[in-house]
Order: sequence, then C-alpha cells, then structure tokens
Amino acid sequence: MKRLARMPWYLWLPIVLLSTGSLQFFRYPLPANPPKTDNLKLPPGFVAEHLYSPSESKEGSWVSMCFDDKGRMLASDQYGGIYRLEIPAIGAKDLTPKIEKIKLENDSLNFGAAHGLLYAFNSLYVMVNNRSNKNLPKGSGFYRLQDTDGDDQFDKLTLIKNLVGEGEHGPHSIKLSPDKKSLYVICGNYTDLPTMDAYKLPQTWKYDNLFTEIKDPRGHANDRKEPGGWVANVNPEGTKWELVSAGYRNPFDMAFNDVGDLFVYDADMEWDFGLPWYRPTRICHATSGSEFGWRTGDGKWSASFPDNLPPVINIGQGSPTNLLYAKEAKFPAKYKQTLLAFDWSFGIIHAIHLKPSGSTYTATREEFLSGVPLPLTDGAIGPDGALYFLTGGRRLESDLYRVYYNGTEATASSETTPLTEENKLRRKLEAFHTPGNTAAITDAWPHLGNPDRAIRYAARIALEHQPVGDWKAKALAETNPVALTNAMIGLIRNGTENDKAPILNALSRINYLKSSPTQQLDVLRAYELVFARFGMPEAAQKAKIVALLDAQYPSNSAEHNKAYCKLLVFLEAPSVLPKTLALMAKKEQYNPNEGLATSSEDLILRNPQYGLDIAKMLEKMPAPQQTYLAMMLAKAKVGWTPELREQYFAWYKQAFALKGGNSYVGFIDKARKIALENVPSNKREYYDQVSGGELLTKSGNDIAQEDYPKGPGKNYKVKDMDTIFTAELSGRDFKRGKAMYVATTCSRCHAIKGEGGNIGPDLTQIGTRFSTKDILEAILDPSKTISDQYAATQFQLKNGKSLVGKIANQDSKYYYISQNPYAPDFLAKVNKKDVLTKNYSTISSMLPGLVNPLNVEELKDLVAYLKAGGDEEHEVFKGK
Repeated sequence: MKRLARMPWYLWLPIVLLSTGSLQFFRYPLPANPPKTDNLKLPPGFVAEHLYSPSESKEGSWVSMCFDDKGRMLASDQYGGIYRLEIPAIGAKDLTPKIEKIKLENDSLNFGAAHGLLYAFNSLYVMVNNRSNKNLPKGSGFYRLQDTDGDDQFDKLTLIKNLVGEGEHGPHSIKLSPDKKSLYVICGNYTDLPTMDAYKLPQTWKYDNLFTEIKDPRGHANDRKEPGGWVANVNPEGTKWELVSAGYRNPFDMAFNDVGDLFVYDADMEWDFGLPWYRPTRICHATSGSEFGWRTGDGKWSASFPDNLPPVINIGQGSPTNLLYAKEAKFPAKYKQTLLAFDWSFGIIHAIHLKPSGSTYTATREEFLSGVPLPLTDGAIGPDGALYFLTGGRRLESDLYRVYYNGTEATASSETTPLTEENKLRRKLEAFHTPGNTAAITDAWPHLGNPDRAIRYAARIALEHQPVGDWKAKALAETNPVALTNAMIGLIRNGTENDKAPILNALSRINYLKSSPTQQLDVLRAYELVFARFGMPEAAQKAKIVALLDAQYPSNSAEHNKAYCKLLVFLEAPSVLPKTLALMAKKEQYNPNEGLATSSEDLILRNPQYGLDIAKMLEKMPAPQQTYLAMMLAKAKVGWTPELREQYFAWYKQAFALKGGNSYVGFIDKARKIALENVPSNKREYYDQVSGGELLTKSGNDIAQEDYPKGPGKNYKVKDMDTIFTAELSGRDFKRGKAMYVATTCSRCHAIKGEGGNIGPDLTQIGTRFSTKDILEAILDPSKTISDQYAATQFQLKNGKSLVGKIANQDSKYYYISQNPYAPDFLAKVNKKDVLTKNYSTISSMLPGLVNPLNVEELKDLVAYLKAGGDEEHEVFKGK
C-alpha cells in the first residue's frame, strides 16, 4: 500500500472531498463487508472459495503470506503476529482452516508485522516493519526464524540485518533465487541502502537532472536520495549482500519467471497526477545493474534516458502489493508465462502476459480477477496449484480466498519461455558486472552500439565496473556514434571535471542531424549529464552546442522539445524564451491514457473514493509539456522583456484553474516563486498578481476557497442522526447551506432548481418526498439503495477485461458507456458481441462520506437546503 499519514480513514475525508485545483488522493476502499465470492469477476472455468476472515476472529488484517515445506500457509498481520494455517483440500465440505499463532518457545514477544514472508532453508524469513510493530525492540529489518530442535515450533530468532526504514515505503518482500541457493529482498525508497558487499549497479549514481529542481511541496520523500528503492541478493545466512537493481519509488514485490529473469512491480506517486514527471504503476525487468531513474520531487528521469531502463509495461494508477509468476499454477496454458500483479486500490489482479523481445520482454495486460471493493494485499500459488490471496491492510476487514481452475482446458503444460539469443548475450555481458575483470572491456565494447537497448546498457555497466583509466582513451577515440554516446555516458559517470572538454569534443563528432530520433535523444542526454556533473562548457564549445540545438528547436517531438529547452535554458541561449513561450501557447493534444494498460476512466467507478478524484482531474487535465516548459523557464535569468514576462506569468494563473494530483498546485506555485526571484524587486508584486498569487492559500499548496467548511468534521453514522436531528429544522442559514451543497460536490452530479449536474437525480423536490432521516440515510449509505436509472453497470468482456460505467445509450451493435461522472459526455463504445456478462454494480458512484468534513451546524444547514429544494423562502430558514 502507498504511504499516507497515520490517521483513520475518516479523518482524510475533509482533505479528500473538498480540494479545488488540487486533488487529494486517497486509497481506502469503501467501508463494507468482505466481498462474497459471487462478487468476484473471474475468467471462465475458474472457481473462487472464501476460506477465512481473520479480522472477524480478532487476528488482525493480513498483508503477507507464504507456504512452508509441509504445505501449510504462514500469514502475517500488518500490525501483529504470524499465523500458521492448515487449509482443507479443494472441494472439502468444511473449508475452515486449522489455525495456530506462531510463538517463539519460552518467549511472549508478539513477533510479526511482516511485509514479506518466505519459507526456505528450513527457516521462515521475515521482513519486519518497525512502524507496524512497536513492540519489537530490534526494529525494522530482515529476520530469520528457525526450529532448531525439530519439534515443529520456532525457537530461534535471528536478526540478519537491521534496515533503516519504516512505513509503507519500508522493507517489503523476499523471494527465493531461481537456483534456490540464495534470497532476494526488495525495499521501498524510505529504506536506506545499507552498505553492500558487492554492487551490480556501480556506485556512481547522482541526481543527474538539469530540470528545475523542486521537491514535493507537501514534504513527501524530500529527504530521500538516489538510488531510491532497491533489490539485493543475499546468501541464506545473510552475511553477503549484493545490490542488484535500484531506482524504484516503492517496489512492493518482485517475481522470477521460469528462465530466471526478475520482474519488479513499482508504485506510482499519485500526488503527481497531471504533472510531466508522473510515472504510473509499472512492471520493470530488473536486469543485473539496472537503474530505473527514481529521483525525489520532480527529478524523476524519463524512461527514454539511456542511463536507465524503461518498464516492460505501464499499467496505470493503483497501489501495487504483490507480484507472482503463475508457472506452477494448475491453470490453462495461456497463464503459464504470466505475472499476476495485485492492485490494492482498485481490487484488480492484472495478468501480465510476457513475450520475449530481444534481450528482454514486451507484455500485454488482461484483467484476471477483480472485485469492488477488494483491497488485495498478498498472494501465492499453493502446493495444490491454486491461487491463494489475501485482502485487508490498514486495519481493514481481512479475508483469505482460494481460486482454482475447474474448466475443460489442460493445466499440465510443460512449455517454457524461449531464451532468445539476445537474452543469452545480455546475460553473458552481465557476468562482467564485477570489478577487475580484464576481459570485460574487450568483450563488452562491441556491444556498446548494439541495436538492443538492454544489451547496450549491460555492456556499459560492464565497462563501468573496470578502472576508468583502462578504457578512457578507447572511449574518446570511438567512431561509431551509438557506441561513442554510450561510452561517453559511462565516462561522465566515472570521470572528473577534467574530462569535460574531451567529452564534449567527442560528442561534437557525431553527425546529429543524420542520427535517428532515439539516438538524438541519447546524445542530448549525454550533454545534460556533462553539464549536470561538470558545469558550464567553455565559451567556444558553448557557442557551438547552442548553435546546433537552437537550429532544431522547436521540433515535432515533445521529448526532443523538453531536452532542447532544458539544455538551452542552462546554456543561456538568447532565443530560448520566445521560442518556448510560443510553444507553450499552442494547444496541446494530450491523451492521459497513452501507453497505459488500464485507462483512467476504467478505474473511476471501481473505487469512488479514489476514482472520483481521477474524474475531476480528467475534467480539467493540465498540459504536461506546457507545464514542463514553464517550470524550466523558471530558471531562466537572461533574455526577458516585459512582454515575455507578461505572457509567461499569465500562464500560471491559467494553470491554477486546472486539476492535478495532491501536489500539483504546490509544484506550480514553487516554480512561480522561483521565477519571481528573477524579476526586478520593484515588479515582483505586480507579477505575483499577474500569475495568480492571490488565488492561493497561505501555504501555496491549494487554491483558496470561500465556501470551505469550518468543521471540525466527524465520521457520521446513520445511528448518530437521531441525537443530532432531535427536532424539525428551523432558523437555518440558507447561504451556508448552499455553500456546503457546493463544497461537498453535490452540485457536480445533482441539479436543484435547474442548476447543477444530471448524473444523479434532481433534488429540487427531495424534501416533499423524503423525510430528514431518509435524506440522511441516502447521503451516509448511498449504496444501500441504488435506482436502476442511475446505477453503474459492470461489463465482463470476452477478451478478459472488464469495464464499469453507466449506459448512456445503445444501439443494435454498441453500448455507449459514460465512465466519468464529471465528464459524462465522454463515452466509451463497447461492441455488444464482445460482452460476456453485464450486471448492475452494487456500489454507488456517490461517496459514502461526503458530509464528514462538516460540523454539526454545517450539516444541519446542508440538510435544510436540500429539504427546501434550494428555496430561500422555505420555512426551514425562518425564525433565525
């Protein structure tokens, strides 16, 4: 799960529901009873069984699991102990597991709070998070439990390594290596990288970004440094640690495929929605020495940078919790080379079908399993070939399920993933990812220019492990432009400022105009690295580089334009300001779902408390290239005219009217303030006004609102209403009631007296048809009764995907589905012949806690406004 402040879910609602201009993302599923198996969407032929509800038995909310050598399940509460389960066989009449709590012999310590469990080497390895278990004096870390006397009870606890990190970005999962001789551990970016015995990724990482550096305005990860989240290989005793891969944000889990390639499921930063550096949840192929470019704040690297690697597939918004490979499952053949990726926020198990491509993989996504709500936490393939999974986390109600195949297709496929020649070559090069290997330079050099990106990367990392003096001259003399670019990137990462001029001379030999677009971006990145590490070039080289770049700017490529702008601002090119402002003035065609496996619209109604935030953002989506260019110009100190400044600062006021993630407004405002520092002091007040400074709250993180509830709010329940509404309403405040109607977003979906949305029923006459109690029950428990007229429909498609939305129209061939209540006219077209099933959703698209930010008097005024149907002359407003 993603890291949020430690407070109950209902205290987040005032922040979540009333944001304007800045969406406050919030990932708790709806408070509800555990979903029954008939609410689960499964592929044809699969059967789900509900086995156990640990929360009902006061055993906590389970977030991790594994199986031991006797086929028993071990599971851990996020905040407490570890439990061992003997699970009845598939088809048994009584599915209740036999359960015991794991205790150390002669020790009452409540050991547990594990984000990761693995049984291997006759031991239970446990990844403990100290924030989750304050009773554990040894703190967060990697632990080992052993049964030393053979009585089937653990009696020895060993701390293998203390890990400095806690919370939901702390230590996470553990996996057995493919050769079953060692372990792999994975940790989020709030876990310090401990000193390693060896490093597949050379310790040359730096921030390496010329983009205007702004840390998260709300403080997230501001003290966290590169290399971010990491993966390490560890021997069974925990005495030898080797860094394998890094540069992740919050990688919750990893999995090996059947040929030993490692994949990592990394998390997005939902507060960055709408910003150009936002990276969705994604699956990465974690090759030896791989770097995936996480940097704090706005410094995250583009996937196109050659000094990091791209993901295998971008999935979309969500909260990763588990990744497993389905080879050992007794499933049909199509799932044998498939990763199952668990998303907690939206209750989806994504089936990621891998396909070898060169030395790595491409992938497609199928929705394997889903439910609303279904807060997935962990899963594993059991000894019986079934999929077992847990729901819960953050003290939510927790459940254990089993899914098995009962169809007609064969499940005993022995087909394995083909190992391509490129994959074999990459592995051969990765064998050189150790220092002092004399053959590395000779063997790796020919592959610095290989057409396969991952091979080029592996060759460069092999080079970087060797003393730079052994290959510097060879690098500077290279004539192949692709090999030269990669050799220069390696030299920049390992050289000194004395190498700056020779590197720039070498790069100048590349015929940039005859290079492919991808090669051009690599060259531009090499220039950026030179300047980021070694500073401004000398005058003659600077003039030559400016002339080259300026002649190409702007281009038709957004990626090229960002690189050109970044370099030209740094080099103080005279034409960069008018060219960039002209580019910013152009209408930007942007598809927020481009490159994603799941579109944002598809998620909106799966989890209304998070999905409606996405809906608001999609209604007024920022233009990411404009934002990038504007933030880059904040650093520009020379070349400004009054006209250019007027145009530039006016852009900010327009940007504040758009909607992005929680930190969107704060990032924009911080860039604005950096730019204001470059304005003459006697003009700052004027440009502050031009740029919309008066629109912001004092913190600069939000847009000021006149109608913001004063609160304090409360987690209102239907049973509380009899004590709050003890008499008929009278003497209420019409103006405040109307303000609360707008503030709680009721007006976005409902109309009163002809004003407002049409997604939900018109509320003008609600007071003539419903009692105060009925109105309050509909607000507080909107899913209790859903009219067919306004219900969403869940479609299961024949291709394995599903879709949730309201049927706006249909004809003989198609359904036209509205998925965004804030943009109801944007319709998805679904061919009827592609639909397997369609059923009304049991979850209302209306939030169940809309009124929680209000204090009692504000709530009474809102209800009075509803009962009056917006009529100021109604009797409820008299007698004040």
